[in-house]
Amino acid sequence: MPEDGRDPIRAAQANMRARPMARFYQHASVEAASGGGFALRLDGREARTPGKRALRLSNRALAELIAAEWEAQGATIDPATMPATRLANSAIDGVAEAMEETRAEVARYAGADLVCYRAGAPEALTHLQAAAFDPVIAWAEGALGVRFVCSASLAHVAQPQASLDAVRAAIDAFDSPFALAGLHVMTSLTGSALLALLVARGALSPADAWRVAHVDEDFQIAAWGADEEASARRATRWRDFEAA
Repeated sequence: MPEDGRDPIRAAQANMRARPMARFYQHASVEAASGGGFALRLDGREARTPGKRALRLSNRALAELIAAEWEAQGATIDPATMPATRLANSAIDGVAEAMEETRAEVARYAGADLVCYRAGAPEALTHLQAAAFDPVIAWAEGALGVRFVCSASLAHVAQPQASLDAVRAAIDAFDSPFALAGLHVMTSLTGSALLALLVARGALSPADAWRVAHVDEDFQIAAWGADEEASARRATRWRDFEAA
């Protein structure tokens, strides 16, 4: 973990430019790298992360997606419109240097996972939560061979140690910085390690997982209407989730 104790992904993100900068290249392209993987090139020069490491990707599809983000920039480069690039930078500059710490950070969410906490009222919301959360719990219990305890209050409920160990074992199987970075982003954005594992294993689509994670928020929106600024923030988070 970074010396200041920060989350490795957030530490890497802190090094990225927060404001748009002038575009300094004409074209973005992808080439197979001599040492393996695929390199992003800007006007033929290999691109680097904010940490000055080579921006090399593990597969061409991801590299092409990132190249498309760079190619789509206008007169200024706006990192907010480049979720795949930000994720790759985080994987290379942050997660690759702190794999164990990142796994531990994801695993901590399982101790207070979103889908294990339900509202006691109103009844309409409890039904919506059950319909959204119960299938996630059922999948996790079936796939991991353990059980999870749910609560209808804000009070913390301790999960069986065997359940936490099973989740940690599933997380430990992520041995690629890019895959682990994606798992971390999905977990932190939803508050659910179980939802992130479902998406990572192909058991749930990103869009469906996002809807599950926002059952409470959508219930409030249906009752009181949407807030424009909150909707914009949610749209930005969705782009990050989808990229992961």
